[in-house]
Amino acid sequence: LSDDNLNHILSIIGHSLASGTQETYGSGLLVFHVFCDAQGVSKEQQGPTSSVLLLVFIANCAGMCSGKTLENYYYGVCVWHLLHGLDWLANQAQVVLALQDGTCLAPVTSKHPKCHPFTIPILLQIRSLLVLSEPLDAAVWACLVTLFFSLVRLGEVMVHSLLAFDSSLHVKVSDIHYAEDRHGLKVTILCFPQMKMSCTGEDLYFAAQSHNFDPNHALRNHLHVNSPASLDALFSWKHHSGQWPLTWSEFLRALDHISQHLQIKPLKGHGVQIRRTLEYLLHGVPFETVKVMGRWSGEAFVKYLRQHAVVMAPYLQ
Repeated sequence: LSDDNLNHILSIIGHSLASGTQETYGSGLLVFHVFCDAQGVSKEQQGPTSSVLLLVFIANCAGMCSGKTLENYYYGVCVWHLLHGLDWLANQAQVVLALQDGTCLAPVTSKHPKCHPFTIPILLQIRSLLVLSEPLDAAVWACLVTLFFSLVRLGEVMVHSLLAFDSSLHVKVSDIHYAEDRHGLKVTILCFPQMKMSCTGEDLYFAAQSHNFDPNHALRNHLHVNSPASLDALFSWKHHSGQWPLTWSEFLRALDHISQHLQIKPLKGHGVQIRRTLEYLLHGVPFETVKVMGRWSGEAFVKYLRQHAVVMAPYLQ
């Protein structure tokens, strides 16, 4: 096989990973190679990596970073082996134990405090501070309530930079659709072209709510105020220099400003999902239904739960 054929294989397999995941794993792989070079490990010994070398690497990193970061280092080395067709020799049982120990030894400074969850009263306070006739405020409010009621993740509806938007990858105005069931119940559907865990995209949905924080009303207001084109980013807004996609940093900057004004703990994107997950459960929506809405396939779902006793109360009677 020619080098072009081999490079094409790498390119195709690499597309299975989201760009952010590629960057994260790439950083872990760099740390691994720097560690090996510092230890005098030859290039031949670095790939395929022996189970012992991998455990030594994990042990040396333990206590220096968070457990999640350590896991990403490990998976970065693993994916590198898979991409290059190298045998993966790790003893999985030993690796699991080493990673668990690494989580226990993680420095306190590496652990983020739990996100302060958004509540309905906080949403209403936020709305009262925003001028919904202003382009940025209209986009921020529409994005916020869409996040809240659809359980979509922050990084899935906005971009990291102004030049990062790609209409073939990110949700845009033309991806808004509407549906109605046989009982006349209406839902708004956002058809995402691509998601982190699904290269073929997924649909997210929400229904109308009270007018004060109705996502449909917020979305209509945003589209009226900002007039984005059909292929523009869904939450793009009118800047004096043109139409800008709503970026992660711009959205969080707005939340920080609001938090300071309300004199409350800083509001973060994850806090939206945490509270809405609880709201749905407290309203009697079954666990499995909420998991489907939030697209949780594993037990990561439980990380978003708060007030466990209140959630479980109906099932304990």
